[in-house]
Amino acid sequence: MRKSPVLHRDLMRAQLAHQAAKLMAESGITDHAFAKRKAARQLGADDTHHLPSNEEVDVALQQYRALYQPDDHPSILRALRLEALHNMQLFSEFRPYLTGSVLSGSAGEYSDINLMVFSDDVKAVLLFLLKNKVEFDSGEWRLRINGREESVPSYTLTAESGIQTHIVVLPESARFSGGRHPQTHADAVAVEALLAG
Repeated sequence: MRKSPVLHRDLMRAQLAHQAAKLMAESGITDHAFAKRKAARQLGADDTHHLPSNEEVDVALQQYRALYQPDDHPSILRALRLEALHNMQLFSEFRPYLTGSVLSGSAGEYSDINLMVFSDDVKAVLLFLLKNKVEFDSGEWRLRINGREESVPSYTLTAESGIQTHIVVLPESARFSGGRHPQTHADAVAVEALLAG
């Protein structure tokens, strides 16, 4: 009896998610798209149109770390969350939110921290960094804000430990857009609760 096309597709997506997660955990790959394409090549499915979502890879990554890295992973994740909280406290006037793998728990040794801060004055965060003599690299991120594709300023801080924090500056209106959920966006209080838990 042949497998149904839907079952076959779902099985392939799951296999790709787990292979991509393994690559991210073992090789230090942090780019989901790159990990998924490499996993597809390794599994002989280069031409598939059924790649798993980033969320599916993150779930597989959490499972992989729990199974194969149970001793190291909690302390690595804690260090990343402590660094995130430190930076959130530093930027408290800009009401920061933590997003990404450090929040979800799938982050590992090579992961970066992703913070969103809010200001209608695009230079306010830059002036804050200069005034407080914080070393940074500047850049831009392309994001969808209020239904439109926009370029927003971003700043990367590198801690003495080598951990990098990417800070994306969004307009105040994005803070009230309703797109934030506790599982994908956490303020400093929620990060403190994660660390205490």
